[in-house]
Amino acid sequence: MAAKSMATLDSGTTCSSWNYSGHRLAAGSIDGTLSVYDSPVPSSSSSFTRTSKVRVSEKSSLVKIVWLPSEYGDAVACICEDGSLSIWEEVSEDTNALEWKLCKSMLNKSSQVLDVQFGVSRKSLKMVAAYSDGFLRVFELLNPLELKNWQLQAEFQNVIDSLSALGKPSTMSGSVSWNPVRSGEQEPSCFVLAFNSDSPHLNSSKIWEFDEAHNRWLAVAELASPEDKGDPVYAVSWAPNIGRPYEVVAVATHKGIGIWQVGLAPDLDGRLPVKKAASLSGHQGEVWQMEWDMSGMTLASTGSDGMVRLWQSNLNGEWHEQATLEPVAS
Repeated sequence: MAAKSMATLDSGTTCSSWNYSGHRLAAGSIDGTLSVYDSPVPSSSSSFTRTSKVRVSEKSSLVKIVWLPSEYGDAVACICEDGSLSIWEEVSEDTNALEWKLCKSMLNKSSQVLDVQFGVSRKSLKMVAAYSDGFLRVFELLNPLELKNWQLQAEFQNVIDSLSALGKPSTMSGSVSWNPVRSGEQEPSCFVLAFNSDSPHLNSSKIWEFDEAHNRWLAVAELASPEDKGDPVYAVSWAPNIGRPYEVVAVATHKGIGIWQVGLAPDLDGRLPVKKAASLSGHQGEVWQMEWDMSGMTLASTGSDGMVRLWQSNLNGEWHEQATLEPVAS
């Protein structure tokens, strides 16, 4: 199958992100600008052209863009290299054309935002941000019509035992991935969090679940073998679940990509059973990002070797490398 160019991005592009429907593409640049690309025919996979451009930062490049869930309109969260976080929404004021407006800006003087993700709970939209001080901060949207009104709900470090609470670690990166349950389902809010830091207790991937009865977040699983618990984690990604009796989470470390199965029935201590189902190797260097397809059966990964690899599970649960994509100069 011949490859087809769908969009031409600026030479200074540092990050990009498709919206939930795959009909819009947002790209960040080294000069601190956000560009949005649209297709003339939204339902097709024709070429995309830039329809909007806005300055997010005057002095820092963009390093990550995350779209908010589609039920909250066309909005994105932008992380800049200086660790600042901002939320932008496409709005139409009076009779003017659509344009992107700043809704919320967050800058912590003592730590930088490393990753951010959004999850829809039964009551509200939650935003989880991983910070360079090893803390995770959970924000809740107070009014679904006002993307500027966020309230800090909780903050804690990525450690199971509170006695292991740490000082200020040296943290290179953090990775968050929500359980992608469909809106309206009754499962409790939960996500997986991991760090790449000099603190072994902080690094390992842990699943955090919201305990509504006591209004707190609890660590219900740790996705690491006993000998690997201190290994820095580069990326995590929670797979969509269509009918499986367990959840699947991908965890990338220097030893490769681990595919973990997470049981749904907790034990007497409230912990979920976990099993490492597969170890995937092939990237020459760190894995920076992983994404699942909508079925949760195919995983795409990319990293410092510049390659995109597709991994797939068959009906017997056996994993293999399905394809390797190498970028080519235009």
